[in-house]
Amino acid sequence: MGITEITRNSRTEYAAREKTASRKEWELSDSLKERIIEYAKEDAAQNVYMGSCFLSLRKNEVAKVAPDRMALMGKINQAIDSDNMENMKKIKEADERWLSILFGTPYKAEFQSKGTGSAVHVYNENGEEILTYTGGVGWHEKETKAESEVHGTLKAVYYNAYHAARQEIKNRGLSGSDAAETAVHDGFDVRV
Repeated sequence: MGITEITRNSRTEYAAREKTASRKEWELSDSLKERIIEYAKEDAAQNVYMGSCFLSLRKNEVAKVAPDRMALMGKINQAIDSDNMENMKKIKEADERWLSILFGTPYKAEFQSKGTGSAVHVYNENGEEILTYTGGVGWHEKETKAESEVHGTLKAVYYNAYHAARQEIKNRGLSGSDAAETAVHDGFDVRV
């Protein structure tokens, strides 16, 4: 029975690690890049920077590498809100095994009850703090490096495409003879 439990737990831990590893392998595909460029062109035509379509796409892409913070918050809130004081004592004195059961294999938590107040700090498998809970403030989410990289990549593609589209629109507005009579002086268009 003990061997079966170890095997079952090992498989569960392995599956959790594999799921986490696959979530972290985000890549900017050509089709995604084309969608971003199309959104940037549409937004440039409407003179809107980072319109709702792009923001929605960015949110969905970042979610692919983000930890499931809502599930973690729910588990902690459930444990904190329970009337079972013995459960609270176990949480405060949690060892790594208990935390793995509560949060799943890739997550760790520290319960701080000394100093300026009590708090819960939740870390991902890379040791990055992803959530903090304090009594007076509530939950505070912290962005991981993977999330920051996805944000940065998507925004860079969008920025370049948007500014290229705005420049194209501006150039189209100047017809042949007008373009010849227009010069740029210190960043301003000046008729010569």
